[in-house]
Amino acid sequence: MKILPLVLLVLGLAALGGAVWFRTVPDDPAVWHVDPLTATKPATPNAALVRPEGGDRAAPVYPVTPEALAEAFDAMALAQPRTSRIAGRPDDLFMTYVQRSALWGFPDYISVRILPAEGGATWAAFSRSRYGHSDLGVNAKRLSDWQAALETRLARPAS
Repeated sequence: MKILPLVLLVLGLAALGGAVWFRTVPDDPAVWHVDPLTATKPATPNAALVRPEGGDRAAPVYPVTPEALAEAFDAMALAQPRTSRIAGRPDDLFMTYVQRSALWGFPDYISVRILPAEGGATWAAFSRSRYGHSDLGVNAKRLSDWQAALETRLARPAS
């Protein structure tokens, strides 16, 4: 019976150490800032790709300039929980974000390129997990959720 508390202590310390590690692992922009138009989606089911052709789906065209869409997308992304920009700027029309999971702090990377399109602008994005084989659909859901949040943001009157 004395071994159970020791096992629980070791497991607790391992969990705490893992949570600290995943929250503090460095994000290398040289590795994660990739163009979603040329990115290769991995064979593992832990990534999602939105682009005009050759992705999982295409994003809609918005009746705004590419610059306005880039500003709106950046503001929307940075308003998401546990999300920060690690590379690029709206002025570049190309940004990469890291969003960490709530419990463990696992990093997912989202590279976004804003594109001119007939009637306005659209976007391409590559969202992928750094760790693990499957993400249980998290990356695809993120891109759908971000699209909905972007559409809400663009529908607001300018202040």
